[in-house]
Amino acid sequence: MSSGQPAPPKLPIAGVKNLIAVGSGKGGVGKTTVAVNLSIALAKLGHAVGLLDADVYGPNVPTMMGTNATPTAIGERIQPLEAFGVKLMSMGFLSPGDKPLVWRGPMLHSVIQQFLRGVDWGELDYLVIDLPPGTGDVQLSLIQTAPVTGAVVVTTPSDVSLEDARKAVKMFEQVKVPILGIVENMSWLQCPHCNERIDVFSTGGGKRTAAAMGVNFIGALPMDPHVRIGGDTGQPIATFGETDARAKDYFGVARAVMEQAAAANAVPGPTMTISD
Repeated sequence: MSSGQPAPPKLPIAGVKNLIAVGSGKGGVGKTTVAVNLSIALAKLGHAVGLLDADVYGPNVPTMMGTNATPTAIGERIQPLEAFGVKLMSMGFLSPGDKPLVWRGPMLHSVIQQFLRGVDWGELDYLVIDLPPGTGDVQLSLIQTAPVTGAVVVTTPSDVSLEDARKAVKMFEQVKVPILGIVENMSWLQCPHCNERIDVFSTGGGKRTAAAMGVNFIGALPMDPHVRIGGDTGQPIATFGETDARAKDYFGVARAVMEQAAAANAVPGPTMTISD
């Protein structure tokens, strides 16, 4: 039961203006691909951007961003790596290779706090946080301790994916994090031979779900082999710029995130209460 007492204030991350959480209800929907290309697009649009890979069980940001160096420290502050104008931190830099992490809640909380507050992020307009799929300990550790500007929920058009996306939306709403919008990834495939549009995972589900839940729909992204190649080779598609036909949809998502984050900042945040 709620005690009716306000929760302790969430301490801001020094120098960071906006914390943007990118989440999904399930894995395999391209959440990290969206987070990586969103970060690069924001940087190319003239903003100071960081990308925190909080998916500690599956840290794919190092591969997608094409760097696997080991971060250094100055004093007690970890120095983030940088690629394509984006500052980076990931467990993949500290524990490279195929060895899995077998961690419980308290350890996850500790590493997330270290990544948030122990990294010398400097002055950032946006710190994009790639969350693990689902609604578990990492999400709660972040949301309960840091003032998240808003969340982007990634889904595919399929009913199975949308079912879990709705859970992610409700999780963020329950903990008073504004939903910046839903992104529908792998919305269609353009046949390279006949240019026919193929709806591999159904069509339009993300937009319908956003409308039904009263949240913004901020973009549909195609299923494009070039996006996969870019992620696998460390040259994400957004690096080619907004004028590239394959990248332009990611810049559309980036501009929508900028707009919705500004709107979220203009609205006073709700008061949370703590439970007995």
